Amino acid sequence: MAEELKHLVRIANTDMKGTQQILYGLKRVKGVGMIFANAICRMTKIDPAKKAGALSDEEIKKIETVIKEPLKHNFPVWMLNRRKDMDTGEDRHLTTGDLKFTIEQDIKQMKKIKSYRGTRHMFGLPVRGQRTRGNFRPNKGKVKGVQKKKVGKKGGK
Repeated sequence: MAEELKHLVRIANTDMKGTQQILYGLKRVKGVGMIFANAICRMTKIDPAKKAGALSDEEIKKIETVIKEPLKHNFPVWMLNRRKDMDTGEDRHLTTGDLKFTIEQDIKQMKKIKSYRGTRHMFGLPVRGQRTRGNFRPNKGKVKGVQKKKVGKKGGK
């Protein structure tokens, strides 16, 4: 007998399709990438190829607790996305709305103290060292080309 698959599964405030493998479904959660999703599956002893709709409520709760507190489940520190936090000095892993909020706050702080990265953010220029000659034109979308001189008649006939 085949089990009934749930059409939608909600993990960490994110909906995922029930027909999708749990490994790829976890990538939909903001702050969880492929390596982190694979580590979650290994820590919870859930088959990564299992369909998300076939997960029991207990397995979903296990996954959510691992996502919220990865250090308590023996995750390596290098896998976290917020190491040595500027405010607290702790190693944390942020997901969903918390991640978005802290990134916005970091950018606001950089702008406020007028660091190099902050000024690049202010003017809408690339922050990570990309060249600006071919890309990132200030006129947003218009092509900047070479203008030819107009050929006119020189005196005479």
